[in-house]
Amino acid sequence: MTTDCVHVHVPDPRYAPPTMLVYSPELFELQLAFAERVRLLSGHPLEQVLLDYTNLYVRFGLGRDLDPEHPDWRAYLSGLRSAADPVEWTHRFYLRDPEASTAPTVLAMVGCFSYAIADDCIRLHFQNVDPQRSPLALARAPQRRAELAALFELIKRDVREDLPVVGRSWLYNLEAYRRLFPPAYTTSARILRNRFRSMPLWGQFVNRHGDIKPHIATPFLETLAQHPTLDNLDACFPLQVLTATAPQSDFLDFYGV
Repeated sequence: MTTDCVHVHVPDPRYAPPTMLVYSPELFELQLAFAERVRLLSGHPLEQVLLDYTNLYVRFGLGRDLDPEHPDWRAYLSGLRSAADPVEWTHRFYLRDPEASTAPTVLAMVGCFSYAIADDCIRLHFQNVDPQRSPLALARAPQRRAELAALFELIKRDVREDLPVVGRSWLYNLEAYRRLFPPAYTTSARILRNRFRSMPLWGQFVNRHGDIKPHIATPFLETLAQHPTLDNLDACFPLQVLTATAPQSDFLDFYGV
């Protein structure tokens, strides 16, 4: 897609880009534990496993080409080999630039929802910025739908092509999330397997503050410890990544835009 196909507006201050989470050391501890288990099961070198089975390369803001010779990646691995505390070293390496991102640029955000353009699609994103404790509670559903309606007003105004809407997240497993969207969108959802490099998988372990949810992480590690082979590693995760898609017109009709 050429840039002249989509008009990108100057962001309205009411629709500011999301504040990036700063993740706690426990998220990296969880991924390192997963990588160590994969290393034991596969016999592959740890540096290869870290590249293929964790979100670290992307989380460090090194891009999505996963180049094993990237100088910053080599620097991380070099430090890891000599680190007295691998988790502390990994987290410190991440904190060099915790807002580094290789995700598509967010074009607008309304409440908990934002969108970007990637691969000729409108990509929907969710971030919990609701001051209430439970952003997906039934009582908050009207507010979430109002945010989506306002977001699609912006999309209708600014995206001149009839691009499909795509979402990828563990959240589509939750009825509380699915009920916010057009039925045709949610019924299209299908599992994306082997998303070990992706935050849409690891995000299920993290709360709104970037901290780990122990009640989800602990059973995951217990299941992982009992998993006997590399086959079906996805089954160790409480929830899978789902992808959903529908035409933009389905959303405009659903929200009355």
